Amino acid sequence: MKYFFLLITIVFLSCKEETKKTPDFVEKIIPSTDILYAKGFSVEKQPSGVTIIKITSPWPNAEAVFTYALIPKEKAASMTLNRDEYDAIVTVPITNVVVTSTTHIPVLEALGVEHTLVGFPDTKYISSQKTRKLISEGKVKELGQNETINTELLLALQPNLVVGFSIHNENKMYETIQRANIPVVYNGDWTEETPLGKAEWIKFFAPFYGLEKEADAIFQDITNNYLAAKELATKATNKPTVLSGAIYNDVWYLPGGKSWASKFIEDANASYIFKDTDDAGSLSLSWESVLEKGKKADFWISPSQFTTYKDMTENSLHYQQFDAFKKKEVYSFASTIGETGGLLYYELAPNRPDLVLKDLIHIFHPELIPEYSPTFFKPID
Repeated sequence: MKYFFLLITIVFLSCKEETKKTPDFVEKIIPSTDILYAKGFSVEKQPSGVTIIKITSPWPNAEAVFTYALIPKEKAASMTLNRDEYDAIVTVPITNVVVTSTTHIPVLEALGVEHTLVGFPDTKYISSQKTRKLISEGKVKELGQNETINTELLLALQPNLVVGFSIHNENKMYETIQRANIPVVYNGDWTEETPLGKAEWIKFFAPFYGLEKEADAIFQDITNNYLAAKELATKATNKPTVLSGAIYNDVWYLPGGKSWASKFIEDANASYIFKDTDDAGSLSLSWESVLEKGKKADFWISPSQFTTYKDMTENSLHYQQFDAFKKKEVYSFASTIGETGGLLYYELAPNRPDLVLKDLIHIFHPELIPEYSPTFFKPID
């Protein structure tokens, strides 16, 4: 439930802030990493070896651009930068880090640097067995809740870097951390609107470890797998209709037509019933309007936190009017959880869109990959 309502809240929150002046670089800047799908960041390298990362979408509707300078350790003593031109200056490669979103965990593991993680807020939401082992061994400290991180404990850890995320520009906690000379950088992977755009944020993490080539190779594999699955879906002889979401307090929340979730359905060669809406986030509709368009939908995915038909019926009798419910064609990722209750989908799916797409193709077109074992989406009980 926490995840569902948090995501709903995020969709509708937006704010404005003053735009930070972009630094005027003396040296000629050359691209060091090609960003192909992500819209929220760029990575550039100066001939001196300094890497410049710009974050243009730290949260929805952000107007500020955050600029970070990464200086190689061997050059840090002989190089001077104007700190007023940067939101953070980081000496790289880093050896320990605090991250604040479960979506950051699979990236660290993919790059083979999960051992550098020293602290995390709400560790119970981490599902990965590899990182859970580090937590159980006391190598990753619990830092409290994300909204109220235990800054005293974090400062005692003295991380080289804190990777934060925020839904607005009021971030006093991060300001406190920065005043202690611990650099904070914003990660906006969750604001991306395309599956491959989210996954490409592995290239944001890579320069902090000097692993750009490794990140490029990892992302290329994910892209190849995703595009191959998308091509496979075009071989289906039918295009089923799809419903999504569920009711909360008499309002049906479901993905907008320009959202990440809608794109998955499209690429799986299915027709999302609200694909024609312009919203990139969530829609808030009456159950009657959803029934009007979705009563005859062939499939129903992501029905909020529900994992059984019994729970859905007890929550609302309206669900029984939908054909997908009657035919037992409702699928959820809510039953795929880690040992402490974290939902694997919210952790891994943004980083592995190829697995999400294959799950949906298996649901909508089982004849195309009949032996496939789903990672996230499974029939509800």
